Amino acid sequence: MSTATTELTPKDFRSGQEVRWCPGCGDHTILTQVRKVLPTLGVPPEKIVFVSGIGCSSRFPYYVNTYGFHGIHGRAPSIAMGIKCANPALSVWVVTGDGDGLSIGTNHLIHAMRRNIDINILLFNNRIYGLTKGQYSPTSEFGTRSKSSPWGSIEQPLSPIRMALAAEATFVARAVYADVAHLGIVLEAAARHKGVSFVEILQNCSVFNDGAYTNLIDRSQAEDSRVHLEHGQPVRFGAAGRKGIGQRNMAPCVIDLDQEGSDEREILIHDTRATSPALASLLASLEPPAFPTALGIFRDVEKPTYDALLTSRAAEVVAKKGQGDLDQLLQSGTVFEVR
Repeated sequence: MSTATTELTPKDFRSGQEVRWCPGCGDHTILTQVRKVLPTLGVPPEKIVFVSGIGCSSRFPYYVNTYGFHGIHGRAPSIAMGIKCANPALSVWVVTGDGDGLSIGTNHLIHAMRRNIDINILLFNNRIYGLTKGQYSPTSEFGTRSKSSPWGSIEQPLSPIRMALAAEATFVARAVYADVAHLGIVLEAAARHKGVSFVEILQNCSVFNDGAYTNLIDRSQAEDSRVHLEHGQPVRFGAAGRKGIGQRNMAPCVIDLDQEGSDEREILIHDTRATSPALASLLASLEPPAFPTALGIFRDVEKPTYDALLTSRAAEVVAKKGQGDLDQLLQSGTVFEVR
């Protein structure tokens, strides 16, 4: 057990379990960054809980020296909500994937976000079902050839960020596993946010969907394939920041300052604290090859949290009606005796 005076290090959050992810899997990088962030939060391991569902990402609780709960497919957000409401003093994390969280778990994920319960949700997105050996997932690109779509998927992919914004999540961000410094910054910001935080982490499955994010990972393409979002700053990308994102007729457009007639004032200024999620949603809609992929914090606003409101409401009722008696409740009203 750690104490308040103990200075924690990443080593304190290593469980000693053998990490059983494939070589080259992006999950390794994410695990390393989470272990680096946890000591900075000043929360001892025994006050942290990681909850997961089913999938490669859901092995995560075994590899961090905290409390953990390996749940069933898609139900991690519901379990995490119960833990946080039962013990609000805990730092509760959900680790899920694009298959686990966005198929059978979509409903639970949406309600966790709309309630603004104070938990951190990390969604690993490799655009494929990895643990069950390579079927297309809800985020697989149109035309993806897989074991379950040998002629190419005919489904349109779901956008995790736009879904989180539609659910009014108070903290929404995206990072890519290969940019470790940026990933660490995003994870720490998410952990310190009071309310639900949702982070989509783009990561590679080297076995079943290798190269899904080549354009983002390749440093020679990074200037044109990524746009980093910073609060209060113009949304710029390209060499020397000579391109930017604007909007015309309520749709995103590229402003190229090297083209005659372009006006720097057309470039959007990012605002993570905007009450409306409209700007964040527009930036989340950017898709290659026409646009770069937006990375960073899309939204970071403050609202009352579900767990705090629940605790307050319970205290109000107890003050008004007194402490309840569970046995008396169960024995009240019509009682049937089974013989």
